Amino acid sequence: MNITTEDPLDRLDDAAAATAFRRLVRHLRQRHDAQNIDLMGLAGFCRNCLADWIRDAGADMDKAAARELIHGMPMEEWKSRHQTEATPEQMARMEESLRKNGGTH
Repeated sequence: MNITTEDPLDRLDDAAAATAFRRLVRHLRQRHDAQNIDLMGLAGFCRNCLADWIRDAGADMDKAAARELIHGMPMEEWKSRHQTEATPEQMARMEESLRKNGGTH
């Protein structure tokens, strides 16, 4: 019996994956009400994680450029326009969620 651990996602065409990724990023750009802290608390990742992931995947840009790409504007501008102060409850949810990531984000 041959058991494979290959993830079917790895067989997804790169063009389709890239299109879906761009759609996700554009969706997040429109949903400013979905705060990064809430995304972290629910799913263990946020816009900043996406920026890190594209750099990890080989994008030739620094952290600030990657975040600007994902946010659609410089990070400081996005923060001043859209980011709210995190509550203690949001921070606690984020910490709990990050523990579920198994050391990755």
